[in-house]
Amino acid sequence: MIPFDWGPLLQGGPLFIGILNLTPDSFSDGGRFLGPEAALAQARRLVAGGAGLLDLGAESTRPGALPVSEAEEWARLAPGLVLLRAELPGTPLSVDTRHPGVAARALGAGATVLNDVTGFSDPGMRRLARDRGCGCIAMRSRLREGRLWMPPYEDPAPGDAVPLVEELREVKDRLLAEGVAEQRLLLDPGFGFGTRFTEDLALWEALPELPRHLDWPAERFCLGISRKRFVAWKSGDTALPAAARDEATAALHREAMDGGYRVFRTHAVPGI
Repeated sequence: MIPFDWGPLLQGGPLFIGILNLTPDSFSDGGRFLGPEAALAQARRLVAGGAGLLDLGAESTRPGALPVSEAEEWARLAPGLVLLRAELPGTPLSVDTRHPGVAARALGAGATVLNDVTGFSDPGMRRLARDRGCGCIAMRSRLREGRLWMPPYEDPAPGDAVPLVEELREVKDRLLAEGVAEQRLLLDPGFGFGTRFTEDLALWEALPELPRHLDWPAERFCLGISRKRFVAWKSGDTALPAAARDEATAALHREAMDGGYRVFRTHAVPGI
C-alpha cells in the first residue's frame, strides 16, 4: 500500500471536506442520510458543490450524545461506505471514528483517511494509523471517564488559548512519536470539544500564530467549525439554528483562508 499523502489534495484552492452524518442524532441533520441511497444523494451534492473528500461518521459527537457500540457504529456505516466507494470511485473517503475495530474495517472497505475526534488517544488507533499508511485527521478534545466532555457553552470569564494549543501539541507529538509521517497528518484544533465560547473565541483569535506555536504549516490544519455553536455566538445571534449557520460558517472560512488555512470540514460547500 502506498502511504497516503495530503499533498495532492492540497494543490490549488482550498480543500472542503464534506460531512456526511450516518446517524439518527447529529446536531444539524441527524437522521436525514441514514439510508444508503440518501447518503449517496447527499454525497453527490457535496462533490458537485466542490468537496474534495467525504467524511462519513456513524457516531454522533454532539453535546449530550450517548456513545454507541462498535457493532452499531459499523452497522450504520457499512452500507453507505460500500455504496459510496462503488459509486464515487474517484472521491477519497474519510471515516470519523475513535474505535480501532470500526477503523480497521472501514480501511478494508475503501476508506483512505481516519478522522479521530479524540486525537488518536487509543493506542490501537495509533498503531492502525502507523501500520496502514492511511491519512489522519487528529483533533484536540477533552475526555472525562472515557467520554467526550462538553461543558456548558456560556461562560463570562475570559478564555485562554494556551492550554488548548498545548493539548493540540500533545496530539501532534503522540502521532509523530508513533511513526505517522507528517505528510499523512492534519491537525484539528477541536472547536467546541471540551470548550466554552470564550475559549473557542480565544482559540480562533490565536489562529494567526498557531502554525508558529506548533511548528506546523497552516495548510495542514483542518478547521471544523461548520454549523457549530461557535459560529452562531461569534455572529452575535446565539439563537441562530444550526441549519441557518452556513452563511456565517462560510464567512469564517474566508477569514481563515486569509491567514493561510486551506482545509475545512463542512456540511455545505460552495454551490450547495
